[in-house]
Amino acid sequence: MFQTKDLDEQLAKQRKLAEENDAKRRANQFGLSYLDLISVKVPMEIKAMKLVPEEEARKALLVPLQLLRKKLLVAAFNPEKPEAKTIIENLKKNYEIEIVITSRAGLQHAWNYYQYVIDDAKEISGRVEIDEQNLQTLLNAIKSLQMLTATIRDFKNPLVSQILEIILASALALKASDIHLEPSAESCKLRLRIDGLLHTAYEEFSHPVYHSIVMRIKLLSNLKLNIVDEPQDGRFTIDLKDRDIEIRTSVIPSEYGETIVMRLLDPLALKVDLEALGWRDDDLEIIKAEIKKPNGLILNTGPTGSGKTTTLYAFLKYVFKPEIKIITVEDPIEYHLPGISQTQVNPGAGYTFASGLRSILRQDPNVILVGEIRDKETAEIAMNSALTGHIVFSTLHTNDAIGAIPRLIDLGAKPQILGPALSLVIAQRLVRVLCPHCKTQKILDEKIKGKLNAFLNSLPKRVKKENYKNFTIFESKGCDECGNLGYRGRISIFELFLIDEKIEQKIYENPTEIELMNLAKEQSMTTMQEDGILKIIKGVTSKEEVERLTGPIVWF
Repeated sequence: MFQTKDLDEQLAKQRKLAEENDAKRRANQFGLSYLDLISVKVPMEIKAMKLVPEEEARKALLVPLQLLRKKLLVAAFNPEKPEAKTIIENLKKNYEIEIVITSRAGLQHAWNYYQYVIDDAKEISGRVEIDEQNLQTLLNAIKSLQMLTATIRDFKNPLVSQILEIILASALALKASDIHLEPSAESCKLRLRIDGLLHTAYEEFSHPVYHSIVMRIKLLSNLKLNIVDEPQDGRFTIDLKDRDIEIRTSVIPSEYGETIVMRLLDPLALKVDLEALGWRDDDLEIIKAEIKKPNGLILNTGPTGSGKTTTLYAFLKYVFKPEIKIITVEDPIEYHLPGISQTQVNPGAGYTFASGLRSILRQDPNVILVGEIRDKETAEIAMNSALTGHIVFSTLHTNDAIGAIPRLIDLGAKPQILGPALSLVIAQRLVRVLCPHCKTQKILDEKIKGKLNAFLNSLPKRVKKENYKNFTIFESKGCDECGNLGYRGRISIFELFLIDEKIEQKIYENPTEIELMNLAKEQSMTTMQEDGILKIIKGVTSKEEVERLTGPIVWF
């Protein structure tokens, strides 16, 4: 029996070798490159595969593999096959095509990824082209919310498309993350979320003008114009010369009309360099050591909008290399990362975090990102994946790092699996950075200086206190450079809860948060508030910002 099995395996290997050699021969014949899609494990991108429906791809014996801006990589069995030729010619109208030759087995492997492609209904439906000259004029003109208000007022009977162009361009100029359009009894207003806080930009839209703006946005976002009493979600894209900016649209009914929120996903706003996120040197050493390990579960905790996804994207970028396989399951895919296979949950099609994670494991990944752990099933699969040779990144909604363990146990995670699987828990918040052009130094009395020195001396040994001895505290002021807000950009404050042997042993006992906190302090954990105070001392942010996100600093 074993001889027969060995013979079958040898024959299978010979058939594969013959098939790949044939693909190499055809590549030479066409003067193109050859690609082994099975052995090399090329990271396939869902956004590229969406460009050609699965049925058409199978008939044409090809598959789009990767899309980087306008460059599209396509693997084909025979690019001269009529069906393939038609598809390639159509793609050339919008993209710069690079063709590689592969085998039928390679194509069959690649086609399996079509199971992760979401419905066309979820696709970007509208594209807005902002004139480069108009955009530059607006970017130069609008430096503050007051200037935006004045710009809208100065337009006499503008077209709705012009108003929307001003709103979108202004949001980009002011680096807003969200645009809020809200109706009220008398008029309707525009608010922008800048560095996490909402600011009113304009309050004088009449109801007819506001209704026209809403209709225009719904049309661009491929939403139903006649539905005004139900929530709707859509999206569109702003075409710029150097990048595309995706806009996610949410419309909900309210008392005086429909309320709209547009989320701006600007690739330039995404900080995916690990070192740029705001880590202290000692924390960064721990992070790099943990994410380089071949297996383990690393969780990032915090409320919505605290920068968790950005941090996990930075982890993916740091560990990425061509010889490893990285797959994500997200809700939604916020930014597309080159070389990484990203999938999006689609509950209507039965593709949830749990089912997606289960499917991903069959694709033999090295690194997995799960957008969020929400239920027992997802938690169990993530933990078991971490125990079976995978590094798993995910997020959890808790107030601090310590709270992740009681939360997972509450979800139904078994302590005997949780302890060995969990490697590290991170908690984070985003604080605004003081504008370097206008921040003003605060005069400190000797009493506060003494308390700050006592605080530094109380920190764990791993914190490099010599970096903070000559402290200078600053306050916000406001100038033209920061739009008179006093702040410009945001940075993270962190706390790291490393799961060592003592804590792993404690997890088996279903511990309280107080018990875990005592153990964490023994292992030299620095809290988010303490990390925030260190950033105050370095002049990066203000006391008010840290207190806004972590609570009062009673001694300061």
